[in-house]
Amino acid sequence: MKIAVLGAGMVGRTIALDLAKDYAVTSFDYSNKNLELLSKLNSTIKTVEVDLTLYNEYTQLLNPFDIIVIAVPGFMGYKTLEAVIECGKNVADISFFPENALQLNELAIQHQVTAITDIGVAPGMSNLILGRYNEEMQVQNFECYVGGLPKIRKKPFEYKAPFSPIDVLEEYTRPARLQENGFVITRPALSETELMHFDGIGTLEAFNTDGLRSLLFTMNHIPNLKEKTLRYPGHVELIIALKDAGFFNKKTININGIEISPLEFTSKILFKEWKLNDDEEELTVMKVIIDGTENGVTKKVVYELLDEYDTTTKLSSMSCSTGYTCTAAVNLIAKNMFSDKGVFPPEFVGKYQACFEFILNYLKERNVIWKKKELAI
Repeated sequence: MKIAVLGAGMVGRTIALDLAKDYAVTSFDYSNKNLELLSKLNSTIKTVEVDLTLYNEYTQLLNPFDIIVIAVPGFMGYKTLEAVIECGKNVADISFFPENALQLNELAIQHQVTAITDIGVAPGMSNLILGRYNEEMQVQNFECYVGGLPKIRKKPFEYKAPFSPIDVLEEYTRPARLQENGFVITRPALSETELMHFDGIGTLEAFNTDGLRSLLFTMNHIPNLKEKTLRYPGHVELIIALKDAGFFNKKTININGIEISPLEFTSKILFKEWKLNDDEEELTVMKVIIDGTENGVTKKVVYELLDEYDTTTKLSSMSCSTGYTCTAAVNLIAKNMFSDKGVFPPEFVGKYQACFEFILNYLKERNVIWKKKELAI
């Protein structure tokens, strides 16, 4: 079976390396540097340098492949997914674009395509967990807290990104939607900061981001839904200062006759500051809390993840916890364990117990271990 991975950044590279253990993999990217690094890690993976924004060339480009993985930056994710679906190719997507992927559902059905979207860590595993327990209990409350952090805290930001800084800045500027008492409300990103303790790390700060995505539409029967991002304390204050000063504005300004977007300028500066080096240790921390009733009994289910940089494989924790969830989904499609046609956010996959358990076991085999606690209340 032949698989194409669109995007060879840190997460796309991890995906390609994992899939190459069992499949014939070709990686596509605009960056020759990214492709050369991937080739050094596994010379059996074919690499193609190409501009992936040339969507009209996808039919010819992707014709030889059975399954496509989309790991491109979020700003081009929706059009990439649309173009892949129009090619009639089954696909797993982690581009985390701001548009509603469910708008492509009819197109996917028309082309008889299985498309699993947002299949990373969060969104991704958080959706899978909720989708599973939504089948077993009457959920009243869903909370997700998640962050990727460097092990060594370097001032001023104490943060490193395993993906494009502009995607992080999008997360910091897009208004956060959450559900309270059955109503969708909007709050500013970075708002309602709270300090929380996490075993193995200590105190982190949690703040609102627009991470619920498809859950606002597919799980709107649940009264309370929220997701918050985690950072080391003090990070939010710095980001808000930059935001208020206009560094995240998209509208161009004229500097000595040159039109410059403050957001693009800031992203370029932060790329160096936030760049996660290949040998730099980092971690992923995540907690999913589900409250509800089962057979009249009130209970709380908690899933926790604390995953660290793998010193053996030299792969980042965030790229593994994100990428391996995606490659697990690719295997679901390849093994015909999930073959429904249309666009499916992870909660529609997680509702099937066999799929949910397959993904958890797949991650465990790769040392990404989720711990579960169930508490009667």
